[in-house]
Amino acid sequence: MSAPPADALALRVLSALLREDVLGLRTRGAVEQRADGPWAVARDHALTVPVAPEGFQSEYAARLPLVELDGRPVEGLDAVLAALAGLADAEDRPGWTAFAEECRQTLATMELHERVRGEVHTALTDLYGADPARWTGPAAALAHDTLAAYLDHPVYPTARGRSGLDEHHLRSYAPEFHPAFELRWLALPTGTLTRHGDRPLPRWWPTPGWLGLDLPGGDAAWETLPVHPLTVGPALDEALRAAGLDDRAVLAERPYLTVVPTLSMRTVAVAEDPVHHLKLPLATATLGRLNRRTVKPGTLRDGAAGQRLFEAVLAREPRFAGRILHADEQTWAHAGHELLAVLLRRYPAGLERSATVPLAALLAPAPGGRLVVDHLADRFSSGDPVALYDALLELLLDWQTTLFGYGVALEAHQQNTSLVLDDDGGLRLLHKDDDGPRVHTGRLAAALGEDAPAPGEFDDARILTDDDRPLTDLFTTITGHLCTGSLAFGLAAHGRAGLDDLLALLRKRLAQAIDRAGPAAEPLRAALLDAERLPVKAMVTAGTLLSKQRSGAADINKHYTDGPNYLLPHAGSAPGFPTGSAPGSAAGAEAGP
Repeated sequence: MSAPPADALALRVLSALLREDVLGLRTRGAVEQRADGPWAVARDHALTVPVAPEGFQSEYAARLPLVELDGRPVEGLDAVLAALAGLADAEDRPGWTAFAEECRQTLATMELHERVRGEVHTALTDLYGADPARWTGPAAALAHDTLAAYLDHPVYPTARGRSGLDEHHLRSYAPEFHPAFELRWLALPTGTLTRHGDRPLPRWWPTPGWLGLDLPGGDAAWETLPVHPLTVGPALDEALRAAGLDDRAVLAERPYLTVVPTLSMRTVAVAEDPVHHLKLPLATATLGRLNRRTVKPGTLRDGAAGQRLFEAVLAREPRFAGRILHADEQTWAHAGHELLAVLLRRYPAGLERSATVPLAALLAPAPGGRLVVDHLADRFSSGDPVALYDALLELLLDWQTTLFGYGVALEAHQQNTSLVLDDDGGLRLLHKDDDGPRVHTGRLAAALGEDAPAPGEFDDARILTDDDRPLTDLFTTITGHLCTGSLAFGLAAHGRAGLDDLLALLRKRLAQAIDRAGPAAEPLRAALLDAERLPVKAMVTAGTLLSKQRSGAADINKHYTDGPNYLLPHAGSAPGFPTGSAPGSAAGAEAGP
């Protein structure tokens, strides 16, 4: 029986704080055995946390939703966080206050999910049928996003929370409700927008006249920009002022274009033309208070360059032809502000009869209670979910290690990577949103020659490096932990196979992929297969608890602590807290006092 939402959230939060070494719980702590089990004891504070062996990114996870402070039990997440905040440096306490509010928002969302999941499942069944394995085509793919939205993130404990949004907002715009709504539109003087892409806009893209606007100079003197309804209001007004457009932009009163949210929420699919998605900035934050859901203009440029790089490698690797797909992300526009931007994403043709499922949805309960992966296995892998997992490993690890050999690591996490399953038994992968890669410039130039992108094609200087470490860190935390390791632990937790067998399979497929990619991929063997410890995202610390100045995080999504290597053959031995941290990790620096 699952824990009540309040207890489940408290366990996830405490486990994340342990993993990220907040208040020195890991590197300045020890584990002592008591009659009821192990407790983590912080040396610097009279603080203890009841724990249990875990193994996925951390030796231990919390086993009870409480702590002891000065020998007294503290229960209830609000009280626990208040107690921990009292142990933090004074300058860090605003981050703890923000995190406590994040937890309250997340708990409200979790409780809402408990109430509505049944009715949403019924609605999805009415729309698409009872079997998710037969939810095919671009429109039905959005239903898989809806199922995935009810799952927790493998790392961030409060991922279901969205800052500043209430129940009405969630029901109207969040993917877990599968709503449909209309966009708002701005008319801007022609020449205001910076545009990219040479393909014509879709036929449904409106002129000002379509929107009921009669503007000076007629439609030819103006261009239109979609705006998410949640952005309309003070946030949009301030953005227009900051961009110097407040006295020139015109917001159409008439909403237009029905859309359905994807798993990312800020990206929406056009209801009548779902091969087209629009990525629109939102004035909210998820995965941490510093992780705003806006669209910085530079990321549009980086995403387009990332796609071109992806396709340049793909063109040189014919064995992946037709098996590795990427959405087209070359069409975008912005008005010089992170709330005044749009990416027009086009999905590949030929997916009408395919089941397209984000990796994030595989372990989600489907209508009727069975997991999505079980339904898919029944149709596509003779009822064996482990066989489906193995097929995913073979293709995904082969492709990602091949990219690594060229000097490329993608931030292609479980939301941005989808399985494409076809009746002929074929399995393909569909990627999108590659605006945050790491690129080893020397190795890429040697491999691609004149086809290698010029450094100026990317806006974010952090993308380019002459060191393998940023690439192995990204590969490990994304392809390793989020896309493959989390599924192994999840399948084991659901009883689909033994954990040791699943991890042995993951290790085997990764070793085979590294062997196939050749010497250029050898850094992955040392960093992932043979290392005693692995980099682990420190998202709570970098995203909420500490300022960037305090955490030292150059990129809050690529800021790391470390954890045990669950792929080592001896990974099942008795765990204990290590005495140190991986080089370049965040542990210790993020520990409060």
